[in-house]
Amino acid sequence: MNPQQRVFRVRRKYNRWVANETLEDYALRFTAKGARRWSVARVSNTALGAISFLALEAIGGAITLSYGFSNTVAAVVVVGIIIFLTGLPICYHAARRGVDIDLLTRGAGFGYIGSTITSLIYASFTFIFFALEAAIMALALELMLDIPLKYGYLISAVVVIPLVTHGITLISRFQVWTQPLWVILQILPLMCIVFQSDDAFHNWVIFSPPDGDANLNILAFGAASAVIFSLIAQIGEQVDFLRFLPHQEKPNKRWWLALIAAGPGWIIIGSIKILIGSFLAVLALSHGIEF
Repeated sequence: MNPQQRVFRVRRKYNRWVANETLEDYALRFTAKGARRWSVARVSNTALGAISFLALEAIGGAITLSYGFSNTVAAVVVVGIIIFLTGLPICYHAARRGVDIDLLTRGAGFGYIGSTITSLIYASFTFIFFALEAAIMALALELMLDIPLKYGYLISAVVVIPLVTHGITLISRFQVWTQPLWVILQILPLMCIVFQSDDAFHNWVIFSPPDGDANLNILAFGAASAVIFSLIAQIGEQVDFLRFLPHQEKPNKRWWLALIAAGPGWIIIGSIKILIGSFLAVLALSHGIEF
């Protein structure tokens, strides 16, 4: 007589979680072709949503107030080109092979140590910018809703957990519904400024820090570039989405457009956001707001 085996409810529930691929989206391993079921437009749109973080505007404002308009624009252009060129082959091979930045590093010949170092850099970058974004959002909640900073930090950090637990499955749906609203909220304030302030743009392009001049300076340019170079690790997050692009033996034009736009092309929109932050910082300073 065979003994009866009992499967506890907790164990059964755990087994369902393990079998559910949407809970982790093939983290740190090959992305199965069956999982790459979304359209190129859907994946591209989701990947571009990853660069909506307000730290870009904060960086633009900070380097402009410190190094002036000319040095900021020069640094954005030069570093942007470098980030684009270095990101293109990374995104291409990751999307073609269906691997993330960790496996791509290992497959490129850097071995387990190289893969570990890459993961450490990517994780550090993610946590640092996650903290910066939470700080920015917490301050916004305090200014608009009078929520204390400590609670704002908690809200800003916890609210994203339900989204990220289901990876691209839920994030892609969230982006489809919220991205139009995000675009409107990005453009609307700028349009209001254009109609309300005639000299805002002129004040921006001639701005120089109190202890500097308006001309291009190699030291100030280098310092501004060093700050922007920290964004080069963002390509790891773009790759995390692009590995879900549909597998094609011979990629068509739409596939290439999605790859370039949402891969290395993130820096184009990112540069625009940096310059928007630069503009808004100078505008705020001209209205007596101290930094």
